[in-house]
Amino acid sequence: MLDPSTLLAPLLAATESAEAVGAATEGAGLFSVAALSALLALTALEIVLGVDNVVFIAILAEKVEAGKQVLARNLGLVLAMVMRIGLLFLASWVITLESTIVFTLPGGDALPVGDPAISVKDLILLLGGGFLLTKAVLEIYHMANAHPTDERAKATRVASSLSAVLTQIILLDLVFSVDSVITAVGMTDQLPVMITAVMIAVGVMLVFAGPLSAFVKRHPDIKVLALAFLVLIGVLLTVEAFEAHVPRGYVYFAMAFALAVDLVQMRVEATKARSH
Repeated sequence: MLDPSTLLAPLLAATESAEAVGAATEGAGLFSVAALSALLALTALEIVLGVDNVVFIAILAEKVEAGKQVLARNLGLVLAMVMRIGLLFLASWVITLESTIVFTLPGGDALPVGDPAISVKDLILLLGGGFLLTKAVLEIYHMANAHPTDERAKATRVASSLSAVLTQIILLDLVFSVDSVITAVGMTDQLPVMITAVMIAVGVMLVFAGPLSAFVKRHPDIKVLALAFLVLIGVLLTVEAFEAHVPRGYVYFAMAFALAVDLVQMRVEATKARSH
């Protein structure tokens, strides 16, 4: 049987080497080999970690009236960039979120969790994961039960206001940004490198967000798959709140495999349709 860890080994090794390179950038110039290597590795990691953010924004943007969907999508990504850069300037404070304990779960070490002590960061991840799970599951439910002739279904398709959608995007951006900033700080101590990596990553997302959104809109089955991906990310954020770490590479591998199967199925159906 093929072990996913074999396929994920290059990515995991790259992350580990990036962290080592990041440590080497302490005191190095911005254009040194070490700093540029950290920039490249951090940019790639920011893009990978931003996939779930792009999918969530693309799906939420569909709730806005047609003329404002592109604006909602682009504003959501720009807000994500602004929030991450702002938190980078407050990196020393963000790091304390991991050690600032809000409360401790009763039962202590007897509980089946990684750490019964819930920090501010854990609480943010827990609330964000719950929010993402709720939104994704409700969206799947509406897709599975809506009928074109159902008046109630028509009512659920009424366009949401741009401000309401942006508010939801900002809430999830906050969760993803905290995670992103902590990752960035762990890889390098140079603020310009971190800011540049975030700006490049968001730029790449802006380029591909439109085609991704259009593709998801044309293929409802892909939208269901994307929502299932968000459910997994919601579960991942929730369990990480209890310090039960699950390597994201395994989740991304599973979703990439499911997407590949779905694309092959679409190709098969298209070939059958042409033959008839």
